[in-house]
Amino acid sequence: MRASLGWMTAGLLALVSLTGCATRGGKVPYNPSGFVAPDAPAAIPVTEAYKIGPSDVLTISVFGVPEYSGDYAVDELGRVQLPLIGSLVLSGRSPDDAAHDVTVALERSYLRNPKVQVQLKSASSQRITVDGAVGAPGVYAIAGKSTLLQAIALAHGTNDSANPRRTVIFRTINGQRMAAAFDLTDIRRGAGKDPEIFANDIVVVDGNQNAKLLQTALQTVPLVGLFTRF
Repeated sequence: MRASLGWMTAGLLALVSLTGCATRGGKVPYNPSGFVAPDAPAAIPVTEAYKIGPSDVLTISVFGVPEYSGDYAVDELGRVQLPLIGSLVLSGRSPDDAAHDVTVALERSYLRNPKVQVQLKSASSQRITVDGAVGAPGVYAIAGKSTLLQAIALAHGTNDSANPRRTVIFRTINGQRMAAAFDLTDIRRGAGKDPEIFANDIVVVDGNQNAKLLQTALQTVPLVGLFTRF
């Protein structure tokens, strides 16, 4: 877990714009009213490492068989519905991997030597990072509106070392990197609102094993504008 949060700390250092007049360190405000929707995310670069996610639209071409070619949307479960094949899970696969999967599925449907190409027509899936005292830290795709509790659930929940009363969300608002803390215990029992999570948010759950590293990460974040200095 320390290695995981160490990676997160390095990521934050790369993401945060360290303006000279910003105050750093101290306590993160809980659920501040100014912690609103983030800036519009930049377009997701399509590279060989890109993994298909929910709401992406794929152009699938089968050479010489136009009736099997077309644009297909990936549903919330990561599936596409294809002629002759039916439902095929492509979420988490690269476009080249997806082409291989479609080729194998077509061969099973008795289409001889199909030549398949899969291209990403539009990248609509959104990704968030969940780290800290959770079961499976990592980068996760979300589709549509999601909340903090749903983000924690994607990472297999909090682990035994977690401090659920201190979960920090890092977000870019009006060009500035900001952070806000939330109490998972209050949210779970209905005493606090479950905040919405947006694409590119970074969620870090505090815990006994990573408290020092989390504090180090927080000290790199200049909280300006809507937040009181701390």
